[in-house]
Amino acid sequence: MSEKSKTANGKKYGPANWLRRMFMGGSKDVKDERYDSPSKQAVKRFFRKPLATGSVIVLVGMFLFVFIGSAIAPVDLSETGSEMLHTNMAPTQSLMKLPEGMKDGVVDISSRGTFTIGVDTEGQVSMWGYYFNTSGDPARDVMNIPEEVKNSKIIHVAAGSDHCVAISEDGHVHCWGEMDNGQYGHDGSMIMSARKQPEELMGDNTIDASAVRQLICGNQVTAILMEDGTVYAWGNDGLGATNLSSVIKHGKQVGKLEKIVFTNDGIYGIDEYGDFVYGKSTKYNIVTVQDENGKNMTMDLFEYLGDRKLVDIASTGGALALVTDDGEIIMSGMKDPMPQLMEDEDAIAVSGGTRHFALLTDKGRVYAWGQNYRNQCNVPAALKQEGAVDRVITSGFQNYAFKDGKFVDSWGLKGYIMGTDEMGRDVFNRIMNGGKMTMTIGAVAVIISTVIGVTVGCISGYFGGIVDMLLMRMCEIVGAIPFLPFALCLSAIFQSTDIHEDTRIFIIMIILGILSWTGLARLVRGQILAEREKEFVTAARSMGVKEGRIAFLHILPNIVSVILVTVTLDFATCMLTESSLSYLGFGVQLPRPTWGNMLNGSRSALVIESYWWRWLFPALFLSIVVICINTIGDTLRDVLDPKSEVEK
Repeated sequence: MSEKSKTANGKKYGPANWLRRMFMGGSKDVKDERYDSPSKQAVKRFFRKPLATGSVIVLVGMFLFVFIGSAIAPVDLSETGSEMLHTNMAPTQSLMKLPEGMKDGVVDISSRGTFTIGVDTEGQVSMWGYYFNTSGDPARDVMNIPEEVKNSKIIHVAAGSDHCVAISEDGHVHCWGEMDNGQYGHDGSMIMSARKQPEELMGDNTIDASAVRQLICGNQVTAILMEDGTVYAWGNDGLGATNLSSVIKHGKQVGKLEKIVFTNDGIYGIDEYGDFVYGKSTKYNIVTVQDENGKNMTMDLFEYLGDRKLVDIASTGGALALVTDDGEIIMSGMKDPMPQLMEDEDAIAVSGGTRHFALLTDKGRVYAWGQNYRNQCNVPAALKQEGAVDRVITSGFQNYAFKDGKFVDSWGLKGYIMGTDEMGRDVFNRIMNGGKMTMTIGAVAVIISTVIGVTVGCISGYFGGIVDMLLMRMCEIVGAIPFLPFALCLSAIFQSTDIHEDTRIFIIMIILGILSWTGLARLVRGQILAEREKEFVTAARSMGVKEGRIAFLHILPNIVSVILVTVTLDFATCMLTESSLSYLGFGVQLPRPTWGNMLNGSRSALVIESYWWRWLFPALFLSIVVICINTIGDTLRDVLDPKSEVEK
């Protein structure tokens, strides 16, 4: 076959193909770009640029991340310091990682803040998680286990907010970590309200370790419960809530204490006769129960219990969970619904974390309830099966399940992938929701500026004369307004008035849009001036087409490519402007996050040096989005330029 029978792209054609092309149209296999429309050619040229294609993919991923992610996990604006133990926590995923050596035998596990301590059946102590030693003194680092503890056989451990306590087999009580608020009970205390450690436990004095029934720690406090009901307690008794002095007999206590728990309000427990024991505070003596009609009603705890006794008690910071001898769960101080047990099972044990409870039934099933924003109530499906576990240890935001002394599974807070801020809030969650706010403000602002700029530029360029002069003078006046000082003044005025935050955000969008349209208006005016002298405009006028229709429906579509490039770049500019205002404290106000106000803390040298994650991640996300948008805008400008070289 001769070369003439081939197409430009090498395809061969016989008589049959020639006839089909003559009477039925050209082949769809023809790939010559000369047959493509200009827009299709521009799209092809755009996506042949790897950098532009990558920018589109990254930008789409960012949009999905912030808008879908924020819908799935919206920010809790009320979370303002609720987790102070988690403040300024570095990125980690190790808070729940049980050491391999402990999985075959665990005596006890305790967690209060971001770290956990455990002791195995061999008496060896292990610690995992994260703790930021603000003092810089290695002797005060709670994660630094003392040598005397490492070299002793430990039988009890407990973790406080910033200290740990261990009791060795020989009866020595070991304390380490922070000490300024009486955590050690003696040396180093800097407050007058510190309750001293009992003389029996000081120095080389020891206690009968075999008679220790319970060792617990709270917020800067420690208590040891002996088998005979004696309680040794020490720590910061000046917080008002700990009420360490309430370990003496109060309420209905008759027999010796069997178990005690700390809340933020005091010490509570049960005695040997199953009676509820309370100290000075009677906050939890009232419980909410359902009547015969299913309506909630409040009752006195002792009246509701009647002759029934308690077999277990657990606490969070602000709630108590009680288990009766007939398997009922009684709650006080928590509104979250309790789990519904199966008809043939009863509760036998309960344990409490920071904001939740975990329950073990006589059928070996596990239930959890309470606040679940750290996944602490997401019990694995395998643990809900009959006979799955026989022991559950709950502490902090972590839960550990065991069967026959061996580790089975764990659930709860693994850590914070991007750390936490100064209020203990999840930086990752705030970046998602803050990005949504930053992008929304930038998008709305650029829409407003585009509508104004295109309208003014189109009218000015097409009609000219006095209209052009007036609109351009107005453009010059608006352009002469110093944006940042003007925005700062308006924001200062808003701060002194009672304006709702949503209204404030809407005003910021309007201000950004109204003050940023001048450049686009001049650009559109110049393009319209060039287009209005072309033949198709003259033809339209001769046909009697209205002037406004010619300007907006005939001329304007011819300069859409120029507008698109400018709008793309303006979007990035509006995002940066909003971030600058929020960074300076005059934009969107906390606790509502934006990438800008998340960077506000970086003005502190301490944050820059010690808490790098608080400014690095929001700055990184903002930079990536802005760079991607600018890259897309620059590429659009190149591919839409009719004078650019056609790629081969």
